Amino acid sequence: MLVRISSAAILASFIVGGPAQAQVPQIPQPQTIQFRSLFKVPDPRGEFVRLCAPHMVGRWAHPESVCGCLHDYAAATVDDPDLREALLRGISETGVPTIETDWVPPSKQSEIGATFTKIAKPTLQCMFEPSN
Repeated sequence: MLVRISSAAILASFIVGGPAQAQVPQIPQPQTIQFRSLFKVPDPRGEFVRLCAPHMVGRWAHPESVCGCLHDYAAATVDDPDLREALLRGISETGVPTIETDWVPPSKQSEIGATFTKIAKPTLQCMFEPSN
C-alpha cells in the first residue's frame, strides 16, 4: 500500500511538474566562455617577449621594452605573414632580426632583403630610442 501511494505521489509530481518546467525558458550556457577559461590561449606578443628578452639581457637596459617594440613596430611593418612570422622567429631565437631562407616559402625568399630594408629604421629606433 505504501509503495502504491509513493508511486502515485512521484507520478503526480512528474505530471504536475512537467508543464511548469516547459514554460520556463532555458538559458543557453556559454560553452565557449567556459572552454576559454579552462584553456587560456597564450598572448602571441607576450610569448614573443618571453622568448626574446633573454637574448637581450646584457645588451640593453630594458630587454622587455626592446623586444616589445620590435614586435609592435619593426615586425608590424612587414605586410606578408610568412615573412613577418620568420622575422619574429629570428628575433625570438637570436635577439637580432634574422630570417633563414628555409623559414619562408621559396617564392618569397627573394623578398628577404627588401624586408630587412623595410624594418631597418624601426629596428634601430627600438634598440636605441626605446619608449621605456
